[in-house]
Amino acid sequence: MLTSKKNIVITAIILALFIGGFFAYSMMSPDSNKNANKITANLIGVSAQSDDIYKMFLCPCCGQVLDKNNICCGMATEMINFIDSLIASGISNNEVIIKTAEKYGINSVVESKRAEVQAEMEKRNPSAFPEGKLSFISAIGQKAPDFSLESIGGTTIKLSDYKGKNVVLFFTEGSMCYPACWDQMSSFGNDERLNNDDVVVFSITPDQKKEWQKIIQKVPKMANARILFDSTRAVSSAYDVLSLASSMHKGSYPGHTYFIIDKKGIIRYTLDDPQMAIRNEQIVSEINKLA
Repeated sequence: MLTSKKNIVITAIILALFIGGFFAYSMMSPDSNKNANKITANLIGVSAQSDDIYKMFLCPCCGQVLDKNNICCGMATEMINFIDSLIASGISNNEVIIKTAEKYGINSVVESKRAEVQAEMEKRNPSAFPEGKLSFISAIGQKAPDFSLESIGGTTIKLSDYKGKNVVLFFTEGSMCYPACWDQMSSFGNDERLNNDDVVVFSITPDQKKEWQKIIQKVPKMANARILFDSTRAVSSAYDVLSLASSMHKGSYPGHTYFIIDKKGIIRYTLDDPQMAIRNEQIVSEINKLA
């Protein structure tokens, strides 16, 4: 009787091992690999070589297609190194593409692939992509596109939550625009006329949050700046500020651009400032006209 039970147990173990092995083999079979690669093909559509991923991106500074054998500038080197580090981490090609687009902006993707990559990014984070898009030259009188962005404090700021206040948006190139952008951001953050029950100012930058956390530790006067992070440039694109006169990296970075949005969510004033001056007095004057 014991021998019979033992034989049954052994048979069950062998059967379980066989089924497990068959399942593992099926997952590694060519047909299974084809299915797994379908996701990658959605975005890249080419072999898994790093050069093919480089070719999906433009240098944010020069606008040239990335080419490791013909590097156009330091920013291209930085971008290629970032892509290489992602590839080395072992993540999928799709994830390399998405993470690179998140860091350098949707406009860093070559035009032929941009819509596909943006569609995938929107699936993952719909709130990061505003509904509607402005033309800067005709923005006054238009409803401000709503958006949600992470703040320096870690909270999510949704523009529509600020109806009932006058809102100033300052689109800035960010950390690499020193001292002009830093000075304007700091000046806004420390001006009581622009931080009260009626008015709030947000400085929107394409940088990563960790960059500004380091800056604020070293430059305490920046601590009061209300900084929002638009690393994908989706909001900057919706507000049409990536290719204005103040932008030093056309198509990839904003420059020094202002919007005043009234308490009903309507854009009442715009300014693009290639001089990159501190414009508090001008902004306060325009807000007072809304009273």
